Amino acid sequence: MSPRIDYYFTSISPFTYLGHQAFLETARQAEADVNFKPVKLAKVFANSGAKPLPERPACRQEYRLLEIKRWAKKRGLAVNLKPAHFPTDPGLADRCVIALQQAGHNPREFVQRVLAACWAEEMDIADEAVIRDILNALELDADGLIQAARSTNITDQYDRNSEDAVRQGVLGVPAYVLNGEQFWGQDRVELLAETLESTTGAE
Repeated sequence: MSPRIDYYFTSISPFTYLGHQAFLETARQAEADVNFKPVKLAKVFANSGAKPLPERPACRQEYRLLEIKRWAKKRGLAVNLKPAHFPTDPGLADRCVIALQQAGHNPREFVQRVLAACWAEEMDIADEAVIRDILNALELDADGLIQAARSTNITDQYDRNSEDAVRQGVLGVPAYVLNGEQFWGQDRVELLAETLESTTGAE
């Protein structure tokens, strides 16, 4: 039986952007199934005790930028440390991920393009036109998916994802939960890979 990883994230997170490709490659190598679970980060932070970015001390805000720069270099990714459209509302993008998954599509490439749109291409992912262009570029049903993303069904699932994150003790995003064990932060991808290797190797 393939391992299953709950992938907690939000489309506006720089660290999700930095770890997305590395995580998915790790999952692919382990033949693991990925359950994409976008969340409302404010709910996760409220439970874990983390502070929203504007409320953090200046030293933490400065170190965050340094870490983004370091990890972008390590991962070979372009990044704007202070994007033109950050912060912005990731809700529509996040709900489109849920709509894609419910429609039977793998949302991995959509998530990658949305993350890059914010953190490398100076686009506003709260703008429906931006999301529509990404969906069209992927030859997906943009009208149908955006309509679904605005439905009560998808909105309720978005809330349930956030509640699941709280229930599992997720500290922030990205977080990868394997068999109830949390790996928090894109810098834990390598530890996740080692755990997957030991788990699958023991079968």
